[in-house]
Amino acid sequence: MNAQAKSTKRIRITQLRSTIGFDRKQGLAMRGLGLRRIRHTVDVVDTPETRGLILKVRHLVKVEGE
Repeated sequence: MNAQAKSTKRIRITQLRSTIGFDRKQGLAMRGLGLRRIRHTVDVVDTPETRGLILKVRHLVKVEGE
């Protein structure tokens, strides 16, 4: 069993605000998380990479399950 299968802790992320008017990198971070529109919710695996993307857009999203 690999490390990914063992650590299946998930985080639920909901987009609350638009990326319009913010830096383009923040829009790319939202896409990287799988978010497409306001009130869109995705479940992602809790990894350091995912946490880094969330940190970039923390003012645009709501995070549950930490």
